[in-house]
Amino acid sequence: MARLIQHKKEAFWFYRFVSMGYDNVINPFFWTVPMREKALELAQLNSFDLQVLDAGAGTGFTTSGIVEKVEAKNVKMLDQSPHQLQKAKGKSILNDCEKILGDVENLPFETDCFDRYISAGSIEYWPDPQRAICEAYRVVKPGGIALIIGPLARKNPIARWLSDTWMLFPSKDAYFSWYKAAGFTNIRLVYVAPDWYEDNNNPYAIAIAGTKPTAGKSPLNLAPTIESTNEPMTLNRRLNFIFRFVVGSTAGALFMPIAIYKSWQSKFKLKKE
Repeated sequence: MARLIQHKKEAFWFYRFVSMGYDNVINPFFWTVPMREKALELAQLNSFDLQVLDAGAGTGFTTSGIVEKVEAKNVKMLDQSPHQLQKAKGKSILNDCEKILGDVENLPFETDCFDRYISAGSIEYWPDPQRAICEAYRVVKPGGIALIIGPLARKNPIARWLSDTWMLFPSKDAYFSWYKAAGFTNIRLVYVAPDWYEDNNNPYAIAIAGTKPTAGKSPLNLAPTIESTNEPMTLNRRLNFIFRFVVGSTAGALFMPIAIYKSWQSKFKLKKE
């Protein structure tokens, strides 16, 4: 399937517009505080002194949960979207967090420098998830934990078509395979979902964590990265970008009325009970 927004330039411009309503419109339906709290338990944020990287931090919704347990000055926020990070700069709770423009597939940090790596709602847009997870392994210290929170493949044919047109919705097995190949051990997971989601046969999202057993880079040697944001925009590339952006964004936008309806349906059911 095409996965039209699973590309760096398309994701960059997608969030140029999404950033304007991300916290107030999207999070209340798709990435809630109870989901965040449940997922972050896997990261074992058990000391205020931990050095933490939030990769693909966006507007800082997940980071806001991290700094409840870790000193903000010890938390670095990385994202490729200046528009998302600009929103994060408006949150006083995140004032002491360093905010860095960067690429999760090529992290601008030394090897073995973080106690925790956390990434929420970002893997969907990674052109090369395996490379990004190997980078997570590289920057985490021995004994450190890397946690990724992301969506799961849909079983409903319509939802699957929309999601796969929009971005990456991996299977649970894919997440496990990427972690294992990168070198992580003690891999564990929990499922998370908003209140309105009721399909127990098809979990909504996954939080998966692994421990780095030894110092150094990932044992998995990968070929040089393929996708670059610096390629010149020829006419063909420009037309291809427009197609991807418009069709992919439309597919993503269609999830909003579905979530709104399901949320309303769930609240109506609770009131009747």
